[in-house]
Parts: sequence; C-alpha cells; structure tokens
Amino acid sequence: MPEVSIIIPTLNEGDYLARSLRCLTILDPPAKEVVVVDGGSADNTLSVLNQHSRDMVHPFDVTVVECDHPCRATQMNLGAKRAKGDVLCFLHGDTLVPDDLVALVETTLADPGIACGGFISLMAGDTTRWLTSLHNSFKTYYAALLFHPILFFRNGFRVLFGDQVMFCRRQDFWACGGFDASLTIMEEADLCIKLSRRGRIVQVNRTVVSSDRRVAKWGTLKANFIYLMIGFLWGMGVSDTALRQFYEDVR
Repeated sequence: MPEVSIIIPTLNEGDYLARSLRCLTILDPPAKEVVVVDGGSADNTLSVLNQHSRDMVHPFDVTVVECDHPCRATQMNLGAKRAKGDVLCFLHGDTLVPDDLVALVETTLADPGIACGGFISLMAGDTTRWLTSLHNSFKTYYAALLFHPILFFRNGFRVLFGDQVMFCRRQDFWACGGFDASLTIMEEADLCIKLSRRGRIVQVNRTVVSSDRRVAKWGTLKANFIYLMIGFLWGMGVSDTALRQFYEDVR
C-alpha cells in the first residue's frame, strides 16, 4: 500500500492545532509522517508543536519546518519537498479528520483513474454551520460545471478547497508543478485544474470538520456571499491580488 504523508501549513494556529494533531495520533492505519510547515507564527503555534512532541506518543515521524514566506502555497510546496510518502495529504491546522483517513485515501487512489480527492467539509464551532457546509459541498460541483464544463464532463473535474483535505499522488503533484506559489487564494482550485488532466477529481462521501471562525466573525449571509463572490470572480479570471482583498485574515 502507498505511504501517506500529511502536510500542515500553519500561521498562528495555536488555538486549534493541538486538537488537529491529537486526531492524527489515533489514525488507523497511521500516516507515514506529518510535516508541519510554519510561516512565521507570532502566537503559541510553535510551543503547541513542541509540547505535543513531548507529551504525545506518535506512530509516525513528525517534522517541523520553518518557512520565511507566509504563503500557504509556498508552505505546502516546501512540505511536499520534505515529505517521503507516495501520497501527499494537505491538512489545515484547524481541521479534524476521521481516524480512518489513511485507509480512505489509499482506497480512493487505488483507482488509477483518480488523480485527486477531498472530503465533505463541515464548518463547526459552538454550532455546526449546516447551510455554509452544504453550499461549500455543492460548490465543488457547480463551480467546476460553470467555469470548466469541458473538463467537468470529459475529465471528471471538480473544484476542491483547502478545508476539504486534498490528497493526491506525489508523482502527479510534481508532474503538475505543485501549487502555484504566486497565488495567495484559490491555490487548491488551481491545482485541481492541473490535476484533472491526469485523472478524475473526487469528493469522498465522508466528512472532516473545520473551524467556523470566518462565519462566526462575518455572519452566515456575509460569509456565503463572500465565498460565492470569490468563486465567481476566480472563475471569470479576476487576479489573485483583487480576490485577496475580500478574504481578510481572521486569526
């Protein structure tokens, strides 16, 4: 079976990272390794990592890499370079995964016609944001159909986003050039376009849970409007710089 490397880009994720890391210690089967790439956190992210390394028993190798350029695409590319596994799984620091994550990844990619996969993302905090979560799941399909219909029907193209825990073969990732380091937003969608030429993109019918901090700050209607607007503007070819102004950092 292929070995799975989990890559986590972090920037000021101290409030959430410990829970995400604890989820990874009970994966069955375990991942080969976890590579955390920090983009210069000013909070307690690194101390959380150090404490976790001291206090928890890991069934896998943990590597912490410091990146001097706080850009998620750059951080994930750096993590992919350090990773040793056959499969790369990109996980946000505020996301919780099921304990059979590795088995789901391996089973999905056992189909040679599939190039990339991700999961159904639930946004939750004090409550589960069902409307936003449902919209994001549907967006995987309608964004692909609206803006790349030929790829949608011919290649099984889907648009996956970062909180869906994307995974792909290491070979396919580098054959596509990895993430576009010039992008600060929608870098996962861009990678999906490139990977779709190597196989289908699938949304696995299992859930992962991510922090609802943006929805909690913006409110449900504003958050969904922003997500919708960014998706449409991206599909119309609006520049990364213009898109970024709508997506403020809430950490």
